Amino acid sequence: MRINTRFLIPATATLLAIAVPALAALALTPAQLTAQDARLTVDRYLDWERVGDPQLSPDGSQVIYTRSWVDQMEDEWESSLHIMDADGSRPRFLIEGSSPRWSPDGTRILFTAPGEQGGAQIHVRHMDAGGSVTQVTRVSDTPMNARWSPDGTMIAFTMYTPGELPSDWSIDLPAAPEGANWTATPRIVENMHFRADRVGFTDPAYVHLFVVPAEGGTARQITHGKWHVGSRFIGIYGGVGYDWTPDGSTIVFDGLMKEDWDMRYFESAINAVDVATGETREITPVRGLWNSPSVSPDGRTIAFTGYEWSPQTYHVGEIHTIGIDGSGMRKLTPDLDRDVGDMMWAADGSRFYFSVADRGSSNIYSATPGGDLQQLTDGVHMLSLTSMAGGTAVGVRSAPQTPGDVVRYDLEAGAATNRLTDVNDDVLEGVALGDIEEIWYESTEGAQVQGWIIKPPGFDPTRRYPLVFEIHGGPHAMYNVGFNWMFQNFAANDFVVLYTNPRGSTGYGTDFGNAIDDSYPGERDLADLLHGVDEVVGRGYIDTDRMYVGGCSGGGVLSSWVIGHDDRFAAAAVRCPVINWMSFAGTADVAMWAYRRFRELPWDNPDKWLHHSSLMYVDNVTTPTLLLTGELDLRTPMTQSEEYYQALKMVGVPTAIIRFNEEYHGTGRKPSNFMRTQLYMRKWYDQWVGKRPVS
Repeated sequence: MRINTRFLIPATATLLAIAVPALAALALTPAQLTAQDARLTVDRYLDWERVGDPQLSPDGSQVIYTRSWVDQMEDEWESSLHIMDADGSRPRFLIEGSSPRWSPDGTRILFTAPGEQGGAQIHVRHMDAGGSVTQVTRVSDTPMNARWSPDGTMIAFTMYTPGELPSDWSIDLPAAPEGANWTATPRIVENMHFRADRVGFTDPAYVHLFVVPAEGGTARQITHGKWHVGSRFIGIYGGVGYDWTPDGSTIVFDGLMKEDWDMRYFESAINAVDVATGETREITPVRGLWNSPSVSPDGRTIAFTGYEWSPQTYHVGEIHTIGIDGSGMRKLTPDLDRDVGDMMWAADGSRFYFSVADRGSSNIYSATPGGDLQQLTDGVHMLSLTSMAGGTAVGVRSAPQTPGDVVRYDLEAGAATNRLTDVNDDVLEGVALGDIEEIWYESTEGAQVQGWIIKPPGFDPTRRYPLVFEIHGGPHAMYNVGFNWMFQNFAANDFVVLYTNPRGSTGYGTDFGNAIDDSYPGERDLADLLHGVDEVVGRGYIDTDRMYVGGCSGGGVLSSWVIGHDDRFAAAAVRCPVINWMSFAGTADVAMWAYRRFRELPWDNPDKWLHHSSLMYVDNVTTPTLLLTGELDLRTPMTQSEEYYQALKMVGVPTAIIRFNEEYHGTGRKPSNFMRTQLYMRKWYDQWVGKRPVS
């Protein structure tokens, strides 16, 4: 199916799953691995599937989830809704659509699918034997974040609404002659953030809340103003956190109800709107980055995440609670020091549940309103909490050698997960994957850094293997233990793969993540990266003449930084980088984030901005460097890659630039481009041994 995604900016999803029986094939010997079909070859990507957003029915008996696959004819990821019993039995196709949500009484689901008048619309399907479907909305733009009211009579959603055009720019242009074909009126821009990656130019428009009768009818806008519902703390749309109060009279939401939102950095509030009157009020009394509100079952308390405002570029989002009237705000988990998500209250209000990202893994915790914290699941995996009913939850789980599948688990200490789907067992049947080893090593200032090594199938420690060192983006993000198709494909081609979480990464607390504040890229992250390479080389199985480095976005920043400060790599694949912070600040879609990259603005201290720009170290580069960037990229614009390419040419470094068609930020949105990225990188790496071209 195809949905109008004009204003949707997909979040980066991690494929989550648990162990699958087919992976007994990992015991294959080197002799058995000579056959081509024993490896995770690029062509297998065409048969890959994804699952996501599982939703448990209110009575806990059924699960609806989204299943996605590659449309090989249209070069797109397509998806539809599937349903199964809560034990995983009777899996079957349900309907074309996405974003399913059960009604409170379990008799209906809402979902988004193409509708009459074109574009995506909200529909409701009755879950009785007849399965009748009603189109609920007929709106002009894309409805997003749809949720039922507590009594099931209304549906709330968010949508872009037209804003006012810029101030009067009327001019006395002579009238065009009859039949003349004059150029269209120019676009007039007055906001700092006027375009977005995967969207393009954004005409004056604001995200607001709407409600519509659940049986269909006219949608009614309930928030208004020159501001956005949702935390747009760096100018781009990042989704909306909102929740109904139990009596259905009020919706609590995150966002900043100020007309100068466009110039505010990392700031949002928890707010409330009266559904009947549209009267709004701000609930949080303290300036900060507050988001993801969840209302308690008795309607008295709101749990939410965030932190008091800070100029720092990273801070753990801590759990807070506050009264619905704005009283009694308190930090609930001051000692957790980890980012949390997926927050949901138990039906009796005795506690709430959430996921915690910690040292490359994600597990489920609970806390009481009094602050009693308890870890419920434990494992080297990425586990989400997407829906719950009673004491049972569903989510998606992935582990190092197992791709994403829907799981069910009990919300109690020591809970184990039960896998409900097996969407890639057929693709991995008979395939040997690379073994993964977790490592910890010491860097400068005593920092302890975590990383992982993937070894080729049939690994022989007496051999010398080429090394691919991949660096993550963000920079405030973390590599995790979920299945990684890219890395396993490199391992399938006899590369050892190294990936690490240097200082600046999330999952290790505020101090670790903020260690690169006002100095990125710099000495700390460089040391953490190179000490990781030293750790692997010291194990004796790496061919040091065939070591390669790459990364996208923040990984493009750091891979270009590495080759400007170290010459050990035979070649580099720098993807979608920032190499000049001064030009980036004025051309990226995240302008406010870019200008707050350092404490001082570029015209106040240009030396600092240049000191942290890879472009200024190009005369140190001897590493043959491939650049890969999407033609439509607005996050790290193509001009950044072009600047670096021309500079590398000037200093005589072997280089090439690959410009991906129909790609925004990153080079893998289109399935064919994902495969091309893998193949182009391997082709480039295979050309270079110790910086010498292979004859």
